[in-house]
Amino acid sequence: MNPVYRNSGLLAACQGLLLTNGVTLIAVNGLLGYALAANKQLATLPVTTYVIGAALTTLPASFYMKHYGRRAGFTLGGVLGVIGALLCAGAAWSGSFWLLCLGTLFSGMYNAFGQYYRFAAADVAPLAFKSRAISWVLAGGIVGGVIGPETSKLTRDLLAPQYVATYGALVLFALLALILVRTLDLPPQSAEERHEPGRPLVQIARQPAFLVAVLAAVVGYAVMNLLMTATPLAMDVCRHPFSDTAFVLEWHVIGMFAPSFFTGSLIRRYGVSPILLTGAALMFACVGIAVAGESIMHFWWALLLLGVGWNFLYIGGTTLLTETYRPAEKAKAQGANDFLVFAAQAASSLTSGWMLTREGWQMLNLAALPLLVLTTGATLWLALRGRPLVAKGKPR
Repeated sequence: MNPVYRNSGLLAACQGLLLTNGVTLIAVNGLLGYALAANKQLATLPVTTYVIGAALTTLPASFYMKHYGRRAGFTLGGVLGVIGALLCAGAAWSGSFWLLCLGTLFSGMYNAFGQYYRFAAADVAPLAFKSRAISWVLAGGIVGGVIGPETSKLTRDLLAPQYVATYGALVLFALLALILVRTLDLPPQSAEERHEPGRPLVQIARQPAFLVAVLAAVVGYAVMNLLMTATPLAMDVCRHPFSDTAFVLEWHVIGMFAPSFFTGSLIRRYGVSPILLTGAALMFACVGIAVAGESIMHFWWALLLLGVGWNFLYIGGTTLLTETYRPAEKAKAQGANDFLVFAAQAASSLTSGWMLTREGWQMLNLAALPLLVLTTGATLWLALRGRPLVAKGKPR
């Protein structure tokens, strides 16, 4: 089998397991956090520590893989995932809110390493296949969109106390990911990639394409995380049963990853800018539906469009980012991008619980509008500059 296709398939499977972990945590962490927290405004703190763990780890993970290779990095990430799930299970068993936060911190570290699955696929793909390789890997997240919510429903009350079996299942998923990454056949880092310093990050970051790429990814994740994190609590406040919450989250994650089967082809055909603008437009539509009502279908449509909008912004931004650095610079460029993404996630997840309990669901959604306006304006600015696609190794 073509090694590019084989590695893309394995990385897609790893992405699916990573997202199974992430979606399950999103489905239950806020609810368990609310049950255990003495101060209910801190209910989403376990979600925030998950993102903080990723934010603190993303740059070290990138440089670790620069020196030791992608497979070694993904292996270490899987080990951290096992540790995190075990700590969360212990927190559910003992009723410890702060142990839950520690467990999600380790789970976030696993997520930080896993975010480089898409870059690993892009690194070895021919230029013409790069956007599709990224899309194919992210398409593996559909597995998480289905298995994650179903896992949370089936295991929620399987053992006492509640959620112990849920976190136990995540241990098994992380172990399976460990097995898969050991079968990857990725080429070793070149001498240039390991030792050449490349340009300073400040110089790389001055490129208009780099700025728009990072902005698209940051805003896409911040808005998505702001609304998704609050959804389980908002639906609980509206007295929707947990099964309906899991259903909405399942379709949200399908919306996040199902378009990946064709997003790369759309980018190759129409360019990055139209895809980024479409992603922002879908998120505008999400906000409009979310503030219009609080029925199950309002939540369903809003979260589905939110997922598709995120997909276009994230894949578009990732594809654009790969055009802005040379091989020796990828660790610092990719690491800086993902650090900013996770920092935005941390801020949005912490803000989410506070704003929902203080201001309500509608104001939470309206708070996303300025970010979407900024992204739309920046993308239009880049498009009007007439930026052509740039071959890797010749960043603009």
